[in-house]
Amino acid sequence: MEGDAGNTVHNGTGPKGAPHAGAPAPGAEPTGAAVILRVLRVSLHVGFAVLLLVALLRLLAGGITGQEWVTLLLAVLLAAFYLLGTVLEKRHAARRTRFDPRPYSAWWLGGVCLLWLLLVWASADFVWLAFPLFFLQLHVLRRRLALPAIALSTFFVIGALWFHNSGIAASGQAGAAPASLAPELPMVLGPAFGAAFAVVTGLAYRALFLEAENQRLAAEELRRTRAELARTQHNAGTLAERTRLAREIHDTLAQGLSSIVLMGRAAEKALDDGEPAVARDRLRIVRDTAAANLAEARNFVRALQSPDLEDGSLVAGLLRLCEKTEAETAARGAGLRCRLDVEGVPVELPGTHQTVLLRAAQASLANVRAHAQARTAVVTLSFLGPDVAMDIYDDGTGFDPSALPARPDGSGYGLTSLRDRVAALHGQLDIESAPGEGTVVAIRLPLGQAPGSTAAPAPARGDRK
Repeated sequence: MEGDAGNTVHNGTGPKGAPHAGAPAPGAEPTGAAVILRVLRVSLHVGFAVLLLVALLRLLAGGITGQEWVTLLLAVLLAAFYLLGTVLEKRHAARRTRFDPRPYSAWWLGGVCLLWLLLVWASADFVWLAFPLFFLQLHVLRRRLALPAIALSTFFVIGALWFHNSGIAASGQAGAAPASLAPELPMVLGPAFGAAFAVVTGLAYRALFLEAENQRLAAEELRRTRAELARTQHNAGTLAERTRLAREIHDTLAQGLSSIVLMGRAAEKALDDGEPAVARDRLRIVRDTAAANLAEARNFVRALQSPDLEDGSLVAGLLRLCEKTEAETAARGAGLRCRLDVEGVPVELPGTHQTVLLRAAQASLANVRAHAQARTAVVTLSFLGPDVAMDIYDDGTGFDPSALPARPDGSGYGLTSLRDRVAALHGQLDIESAPGEGTVVAIRLPLGQAPGSTAAPAPARGDRK
């Protein structure tokens, strides 16, 4: 059993009820230190039982008379009282909701020691139970109480040995030698060395317990840290995926739906003006935009690249984007010329770079259509050796990049999304604009290594004039 002030825990629980290293958590594999602690505790109980059994057998072998019956009863009572304490601590260690014997451990130890003293007074065969009792005293009591208790027990053992072997009890027998005034040397050395060994072993047990307890606490902290890290990584991954989907939806579906709304209004106006051919042309644009958005949505589900890049050519995708921008602008009654220029030696770009550049062009040209009131837009794709760059220029009204208002309807997310995309590839985004002076969106992305071709850049133009 363990007292509230015990140095070491016997029932597998710490001061506040947490399992210690000697009693691993349910489902956990016991450590080497936990196994050693368990073996030491079991050895203590087994040693007490064996010594008590040996004393009982010697008592029975000498014959049972009137006094021996009292000794036998005390021995049986000691065995039952000791067993009761060990069973209660074992039950509490197995299930914490059961009776907790720890507050009564000091009283239990006092009862065991009292019964042992009575047995020692009756027979010298019970003297050797002192050795397991040394360990119990050291474990149950605080150290400042345990050491004096062990010292008193040692003196009592020495006195009992002297009393039964060469002292008063022996001198009272017929023909016995005169009583010795002092115990013989073996009577002193045996108990003294036994007590010293118990103290040293108990302190070593305590040190082992503390080390095992520290290891258990460190393991629990590591498990908590791992669980917290896993939750943090999960939350970060969820947030990153939400951000990615927000960018994709803004740059594709949201822009497409906006175009559909505008083209639908233009078709209604054409029908009101009695121009069915114009309305049919606007509805064709609505159909194509809806089909493109449907393809984008399906690719989101399949986690594939944009349909505009299915042929593997960024240049072709940008050309189609310029044509679509001109057509949608014309359907709204405005004249916008959109042109693609390619500079340098085209090289095959990674899929991530192609997607970022295409989305950047889509977002920039969507802003040109919606806000710039421009007459000309030029998309310039440049292959610059270890880098790829793209500039989107328009001659529209321009704006102040440092004073972009936040819109409550959720629009205005394009530049933020574009910055995030470019930053994810360790690229650079610059926006040059001023009211009345047009706008240039400049993007530069590193490729990681220079293209294999070292030929001088040769202009390759894909102009639409």
